[in-house]
Amino acid sequence: MNLPISETMQLIKDLVKIPSPSGHTTEVIAFVEKYLKEFQVKMKRNHKGGLIVTIPGENKNQHRMLTAHVDTLGAIVKEIKSSGRLMIDLIGGFNYNSIEGEYCQIETMRGEVYSGTILMHQTSVHVYKDAGKLERNQKNIEVRIDESVHTADDVRKLGIDVGDFISFDPRVEITKSGFIKSRHLDDKASVALLLNLIKTISIEEMKLPYTTHFLISNNEEIGYGGNSNIPSETVEYLAVDMGAIGDGQATNEFTVSICAKDSSGPYHYGLRKNLIELAKRNNIEYKVDIYPYYGSDASAAIRSGHDLVHGLIGPGIDASHAFERTHKASLENTAKLLYYYVQSDMTL
Repeated sequence: MNLPISETMQLIKDLVKIPSPSGHTTEVIAFVEKYLKEFQVKMKRNHKGGLIVTIPGENKNQHRMLTAHVDTLGAIVKEIKSSGRLMIDLIGGFNYNSIEGEYCQIETMRGEVYSGTILMHQTSVHVYKDAGKLERNQKNIEVRIDESVHTADDVRKLGIDVGDFISFDPRVEITKSGFIKSRHLDDKASVALLLNLIKTISIEEMKLPYTTHFLISNNEEIGYGGNSNIPSETVEYLAVDMGAIGDGQATNEFTVSICAKDSSGPYHYGLRKNLIELAKRNNIEYKVDIYPYYGSDASAAIRSGHDLVHGLIGPGIDASHAFERTHKASLENTAKLLYYYVQSDMTL
């Protein structure tokens, strides 16, 4: 049952190193395809560039779908300043202060990649008296390119222009104490869990009770990753995404988080009860929680009009949409719940 969690953690490490801000995910989807190829599963890309894997089950009239998203937060070049620095526009919902001081890379339309650093314009405390007090916003945050550029024309000669994607250095690290810390654990930790679940199903020659689809979506951070390509036979839709940690939250870095409600409203009560019962029956450590400022691929599917049961689970991730961290125990508990879920009876 289930692969060693060390394999999942190494896969997460490989995934977060591949730049994939929403809107620019071709490379990471190709990586996922290559990883799954040896298991001879049926897969196809949708027109949005996401990947759909289908594993036939005994019941071909009622289907399940599980999804995790491979797209991440990022930025895009908004303006080339006369100084040779770049003004940016954010991709996804995060704060400018969470990327201040971060290394990044800029990819041009021709495929050249340049490194840089995201900084306040007024960074030097030896020059700017109010450097620590000024607002971190689009006006003040800029990218310093690691090239000899002094004017906007110098930048354009490199091939950099408005609309070029900017990716953040994940700085991924696995600690001796069992933590993995990195940018983009949202949601590449869950993608790794689903990939290794598919691998486990293949290795064990597992007979699924229902035909099951796995969607690796690529536009979740901008709201519409998993709202289409849902077969009409789909009855249950389970999003696998991070559990948010903070004041007043039950979720932690050591359990699987089962979401009762987020900003879209409550998730399906019956499916939540089934997930809790599966966790209890199989000695899986879990927490039930509410994420107040959150939306998932499952809630996007409901909003787009699909008639199905929807749920949301995932590993607990600290410091979401910043420099994130989770523990192998949370990944293990999430992996176990997924393993038993795909073999369980339907909610309806």
